Amino acid sequence: MSERLQPGDVAPEFELPDADGSPVSLASLRGRRAILYFYPAAMTPGCTKESVDFQSSLAALDAAGVAVVGISPDEPAKLAKFREKEGLTFPLLSDPDAKVLQAYGAYGEKKLYGKLVVGVIRSTFILDAEGKIEKAYYNVKATGHVDRLRRDLAV
Repeated sequence: MSERLQPGDVAPEFELPDADGSPVSLASLRGRRAILYFYPAAMTPGCTKESVDFQSSLAALDAAGVAVVGISPDEPAKLAKFREKEGLTFPLLSDPDAKVLQAYGAYGEKKLYGKLVVGVIRSTFILDAEGKIEKAYYNVKATGHVDRLRRDLAV
C-alpha cells in the first residue's frame, strides 16, 4: 500500500481526463483551496450518496472559495453518464490505472464485507491554495462525510 499523506505534505501532481476527456491538472486548482475526494465506482449507492452530498453543498463550498473534484477509476464515458444522471456540476476525473489513487494512498488493501480485498480506499483531501495537504481523511463513510468536511472547513 502507498504511504498515507499527512497535513503539510505537498499534494502529488496529476493530470487526468474529466468526464468529457479533457485534461485537468492539480496545477489548474492552484490559487484556491480544493477538496479532492477519491471514490470506488460511479453509480453505486455509496458513491452516489457522497457525490450528491457534494453537489448539494457545492454553492456553499464555492462561496467559501473551495473547489470540489471527484476521482475514481471509472472511464470518462461512465463518469459522463454518472454526471448527467445525478446532475453533478463539478469535475469528475478518470484514473483507470489507479496511479493517482496510489500516489494519494487511496488504493490498497481494505476490508469489504469482512474480506480483505485490494481496491479504492474512500479518501478525501483538503488542499490549500498552494497545493499542500491541509487535512487527509482515509476510510471515510459515504454518509455524513460532506457534513463533517463542512464543519471542519467552517462552511
